[in-house]
Amino acid sequence: MATVSSKLSLFSFSLLSLIVCSALARDFSIVGYSPDDLKSEDWLIQLFESWSSKHSKRYASIEEKLQRFEVFKDNLKHIDETNKKISSYWLGLNEFADLSHEEFKEKYLGLKPDLSKRREASKCHETFRYRNAADIPKSVDWRKKGAVTHVKDQGACGSCWAFSTVAAVEGINQIVTGNLTSLSEQELIDCDRPYNNGCNGGLMDYAFSFIVSNGGLHTEDDYPYLMEESTCEEKKGELEVVTISGYEDVPENNEQSLLKALAHQPLSVAIEASGRNFQFYSGGVFDGHCGSELDHGVTAVGYGSSKGVDYIIVKNSWGPKWGEKGYVRMKRSIGIPEGLCGINKMASYPIKKK
Repeated sequence: MATVSSKLSLFSFSLLSLIVCSALARDFSIVGYSPDDLKSEDWLIQLFESWSSKHSKRYASIEEKLQRFEVFKDNLKHIDETNKKISSYWLGLNEFADLSHEEFKEKYLGLKPDLSKRREASKCHETFRYRNAADIPKSVDWRKKGAVTHVKDQGACGSCWAFSTVAAVEGINQIVTGNLTSLSEQELIDCDRPYNNGCNGGLMDYAFSFIVSNGGLHTEDDYPYLMEESTCEEKKGELEVVTISGYEDVPENNEQSLLKALAHQPLSVAIEASGRNFQFYSGGVFDGHCGSELDHGVTAVGYGSSKGVDYIIVKNSWGPKWGEKGYVRMKRSIGIPEGLCGINKMASYPIKKK
């Protein structure tokens, strides 16, 4: 193991050496390096420098950089070992590779589920409207139907609940009006109080209720995202808002009901995303180990099958560099009511009357 002083020297010239280091000129999305590479401290430093440059990483001090390098090596080992064991999906060195798993969970998860309050709140809404839906298509992809906006990035703010809510509202608004309008997560973060807590977490049902009582949600252009909490702004009345008339919960732990609803519109769903493999998911049909302790809000935007494996298409809010350009395909039909990572436990959707 190199000493701290030798590491400092290596960091100082490693960027220059990368110019001629063809061994590192490969896609970071799939890791399959040789055992000799992974044992070489010089090579690992060069890989770290290349990764840092790609993701525009900046560190306050060389000590912090060395600390992040140690975390990076540990994550690389996990990614490489996991990819050698599994074939249905794979992990990669994404922008989170310098974060420990505990740091990642603290920064990027933000769902605060309270199922008792959720059930109580949903009583005032109509009975599950897709209960008797029949003959649903074998596959649905709302991205292809023009009902899904670009993948957004919540940053290190626990606002996943706002992104899940907004994506579902954007979807039903396009389905009903024909207009795909990117809406403001920041307005929910700043103004949807006291039930939701900005960057400290929230719940999608509460956010739907807020949009109804608030008279709609402004566009992303008029109320842009800041990646942090700010003061609630009273926007001018003439600015465009998108309205909904209510929301409804999908029956818990019922995959068929979820698919019936998803055949009609994108859904807000909650999952347990705290598994280490989910942090580095890069592609394939995810079927990794995860429980059903819900901690992350996302949006189901379709479903389908690949090589006999059924999946749900999920839009995340960790930017387009994560997963499959910001999406994950999560295995379904796994034989347990709550579904993989609890995806069937807490699905809901906004209602917009024509």
